[in-house]
Amino acid sequence: MDLEQQQLDLRYSRLRLRVPQREKRLVASIAQVGQLVPIAVVASDSDPSRAVVIDGFKRVRALRTLRLDLVRSVRLDLSEVEALLLYRSMRATDGATALEQAWLLQELQARFQLSMQQLARQFEKDPSWISRRLALASQLPEDLQGDIRRGRIGPHTATKYLVPMARAKVEDCERMARAIVQHGFDTRDVGLLYAGWRDGCPVARERLLDDPQLYLESRRALAEEGETLDPREGLRKDVEILGSVARRAGRRLREAGQIELSAPDVDTLLAGLVLATRRVAQLMDSLQALRGEEEAA
Repeated sequence: MDLEQQQLDLRYSRLRLRVPQREKRLVASIAQVGQLVPIAVVASDSDPSRAVVIDGFKRVRALRTLRLDLVRSVRLDLSEVEALLLYRSMRATDGATALEQAWLLQELQARFQLSMQQLARQFEKDPSWISRRLALASQLPEDLQGDIRRGRIGPHTATKYLVPMARAKVEDCERMARAIVQHGFDTRDVGLLYAGWRDGCPVARERLLDDPQLYLESRRALAEEGETLDPREGLRKDVEILGSVARRAGRRLREAGQIELSAPDVDTLLAGLVLATRRVAQLMDSLQALRGEEEAA
């Protein structure tokens, strides 16, 4: 059957990710050959005259882009929750992302009052898996989730890097997300930014978030410089850098005497120094062992 665009309720479109490149291809295909596959709808639980779209959101958007009002549809004789669960099981094989799973679980829990045990049975998972998925969505700010839905931020990038940032400091997560959207950083870039943020002190984190593009350019320049150096010269340079960084840290510590460092600040600095000292000691052991081998030769 054909339905008019105004008859369609797209409330569940927010449970799906948008991939702009795929949608452009779909628009081109429909413009050329028309809509070949009908969308799936059910009668609204609250207003049977409304057709709630369960599957086919990309097709609806493509038709709207082409300013075509009629949408080929098939009506399922199911309730909304039954239809959502049916299409969830059908999508299990096409790789719904962790965030899409989380959004669906949120909807089923909030709109249809399904308990954790009921969700666990429907998804054939244990309750702890359900709880982790629900936490995944709740930890990300809503504006950021909107960017993910619209395809501005990849779901893998969000899950791997932005969720840990949100757990630690949601404001930094939001600033990172804005930078990703503004500059179009790919997953590799975001991985470098996240590593720099994770390992940096508060001042370094602030500088990174103020100008993430500059941070990435600096990292690339250092990497290119390292590649052009002879291994022997590169090793000498690295050792010189260790000494320079230690001197700079000592100067900053003396300057910090003018302000009060909290106990957590001191603990963090000491933990970092213990790790750095261990790595320097390993380097010295390796060099001394190398010298012993040369003397014995």
